[in-house]
Formats: sequence, structure tokens, C-alpha cells
Amino acid sequence: MPARIFKPARNAMTSGMAKTHKWVLEYAPASSREVDPLMGWTSSSDTQSQVRLKFDSKEEAIDYAEAHDIDAQVFEPKTRKPNLRAGGYGENFATNRRTPWTH
Repeated sequence: MPARIFKPARNAMTSGMAKTHKWVLEYAPASSREVDPLMGWTSSSDTQSQVRLKFDSKEEAIDYAEAHDIDAQVFEPKTRKPNLRAGGYGENFATNRRTPWTH
């Protein structure tokens, strides 16, 4: 069963980098999801799609995949752009500003 090894991206709703430091091994879906006609929930008979293994390094994830004969594809993370300003948004409210901040 194919899998992918990747480093998750940060949450788009925050500027923080929480939960982005570990590598994840995630299986590809083996079957499509179906809609339950009574409740409207989506379900699948594929139990492997629920498995997400986390590793401290990329090498650990690759070694695990090789040891368990998992056909895994590695996706390198994209680098983050540097900040445009050193202080960022908080600089607007700093107490040591030379000029008052206005719109």
C-alpha cells in the first residue's frame, strides 16, 4: 500500500509553527469514500487511511517504511519566506517608537 512521508505545513489560521516539527507517514486511500444515505456521513472501508505515524526525523520515517515494506514517497517541505519586517505586527504597538503610530 503506498504512503507518503512529509512534514506538515503550519495552520493557515495562525502564524505559529506548532505541530510542524515532526515528520508524518500517512497511507494513501485505498478506496473511495461513500455517503451514508440515512445520516449523510461519509465513510470508507479503508482502515489504513486513519493511520498517521509521527517521527522525529525524516530518516526514522524512511527506515520504518523500509523495515515494514511500505512503498513510501518522500515530500520535502517548502521553506518559509523571511519576514518583511523584523518586528512584524507587534512593532506597531511598541512603547519605544520614535513616532506615534497612526493609520
